[in-house]
Amino acid sequence: MTFARDASTPVAKAVFALIASLSLAAAFWWLVGQAQQQPDFKPGPLVAPLLAVLFMAGLSVRRLAALDGQAWYGTATAALFGLWLLYFWQVGVTLFDVPRVLLPSPAWIGQMLVDRWDTLAGDWVQTVGKAVVVGWALGSGLGFAVGVAIDRAPFLQRGLLPLASLTSTVPLVAVAPIMVMWFGFEWPSKAAVVVLMTFFPMLVATLAGLQAPAKLELELMKTYAAGYARTLLDLRLPMAMPFLFSALKVNATLALIGAIVAEFFGSPTVGLGFRISTEAARMNMGLVWSAIVVAAVTGSVAYALLVQLERRVAFWHPSVRSK
Repeated sequence: MTFARDASTPVAKAVFALIASLSLAAAFWWLVGQAQQQPDFKPGPLVAPLLAVLFMAGLSVRRLAALDGQAWYGTATAALFGLWLLYFWQVGVTLFDVPRVLLPSPAWIGQMLVDRWDTLAGDWVQTVGKAVVVGWALGSGLGFAVGVAIDRAPFLQRGLLPLASLTSTVPLVAVAPIMVMWFGFEWPSKAAVVVLMTFFPMLVATLAGLQAPAKLELELMKTYAAGYARTLLDLRLPMAMPFLFSALKVNATLALIGAIVAEFFGSPTVGLGFRISTEAARMNMGLVWSAIVVAAVTGSVAYALLVQLERRVAFWHPSVRSK
């Protein structure tokens, strides 16, 4: 009984802190609504209660993060932290009457997401479903293939590697208009920009991953009379998986950024980058922030999916088992 009581104490503390913080947050939000109805409303007297809510919010997140033993505790902690950020964002904008042009409230952004979901869905298909996916796959695949070729023929390293490094030094704002002139205003020009951005990270990761096996492991493969192809498939590529997935995760973010920025320099009347640039010029910041939210959620989901895929493919690797 004593052991069970001691084991449940951290959970009980976390639950108590969560209930207390949520109750205090609800009471404070009601207080803000009542205070704003006063003709001589000033936010100054509400700063102290706001700090109290902030303290309890931090306590609830800290107590939940301290829990151990269940896999979903980490996800719950991240979700709670994100909800608190949205809460204080909404409270801050409402309490200090921040203009929508400077910083719209999460509630208004959510309303814009609901009202303009059809427009944003078309933008997502144009930017992510076409340019990002195609460019990310081609750029990562090309970087991997060139990395294997350089590893197989080391003399190529002197010629190909310096040229490949140039792709990472070319400014995006310079290459995007050129790609538009070459491939037109549709998504292939944005995919070409994404290929340039994702090629070099995958190339570097491939070369580093293929060098990961220790000398003793390589010599063991030689004793089995394994050639280059067999050593590559059975030893070097499995050892390189954490490096490859790291590059894939980095490239997922780079691809999204590259496609959105490339749309600033010429695109059809659809796309997340087009939507952000045109609506910002019209001062329609609610739709601008909605497009930003769609892009951010897409990047986060892509990263999470790659993390789960890495755990399934390279579950045996020490770097993955320790996560």
